[in-house]
Amino acid sequence: MTISNLEKYFRNKSVLITGGLGFIGSNLAIKLVELGAKVTLVDSLIPAYGGNMFNIEPVKDLVAINVADVRDSHGMNYLVRSQDIMFNMAGQVSHIDSMEDPYTDLAINTQSQLSILEACRHNNPGIKIVFASTRQIYGKPQYLPVDEKHPLQPTDVNGINKIAGEQYHILYHNVYGIKSVVLRLTNTYGPRLLVKHNRQGFLGWFIRLLLEGKEINIFGDGKQLRDLNYIDDVVEALLLCGAEKKAEGQIMNLGDSVYLSLEEIVKTMIRVNGSGKYRLIPFPRELKKIDIGHYYSDFKKAKKILGWAPKVLPKEGLARTIEYYKKYGTQYYWK
Repeated sequence: MTISNLEKYFRNKSVLITGGLGFIGSNLAIKLVELGAKVTLVDSLIPAYGGNMFNIEPVKDLVAINVADVRDSHGMNYLVRSQDIMFNMAGQVSHIDSMEDPYTDLAINTQSQLSILEACRHNNPGIKIVFASTRQIYGKPQYLPVDEKHPLQPTDVNGINKIAGEQYHILYHNVYGIKSVVLRLTNTYGPRLLVKHNRQGFLGWFIRLLLEGKEINIFGDGKQLRDLNYIDDVVEALLLCGAEKKAEGQIMNLGDSVYLSLEEIVKTMIRVNGSGKYRLIPFPRELKKIDIGHYYSDFKKAKKILGWAPKVLPKEGLARTIEYYKKYGTQYYWK
């Protein structure tokens, strides 16, 4: 599906984005406004989770904003009404936090997902839902690249709860006819990525340390392989899921055919920044327990169903991301 077809599909569509002030939700909102959609954003603005009003600065007067928590079933009963599509991006995504506070992770990533689906079933059964999941549910890979048939053996509470969220969406598709798509994301990065702390992935935190002139610590030998997806490519995949009927009821990986070690990623950051330093240090014991080693995805299914493939190479994407934070860093928690 081409961009012109996406514009035709989304123009004047009513679109709800949960987690809409966060990293992925805000970039998606900006693109949907560009495509002519009528966009409503729902976000709890819980400080540690990444919601930031500055994220939607380019479209702040062109979207509706509702500061609400997806755990509030009464609020969601109201918000889903009259919506054509929901991009369900809200969630607790920190693997560390899920181990330290498993009940909050359970409430946000499992109970609230069930409440959202119940709200749709009773108030808007014709809605289409695109649910953002994570590659973390696979755990330590048994083979590479990891496809959708790989066993699900997460190494943390977050992964277990995200599996439940996925399965609720597919169940409600199969039983109640609520059109649902599940997209498993992997190491998404780009402008508006959370950089306030290191509990939601390494990329944002490494970029912050780099721009503050601080040393980056890489755990282990730095040889762990990862695939990265730039935010523009992820937004395109989400839009294709929303528009493509063949995607309904499907679970698909995103990923890339370019695999980089953590050390190579940091070296690339340093090169595009023009300066920086790093060192290899031993794994902290609590993090070693949930480390998955090498990981990269097989995204053939998304390519077949959606016609999707990543376009932005890591060097280009990291350069764009670093440039964004050089320009707007003061809006993201450092001076």
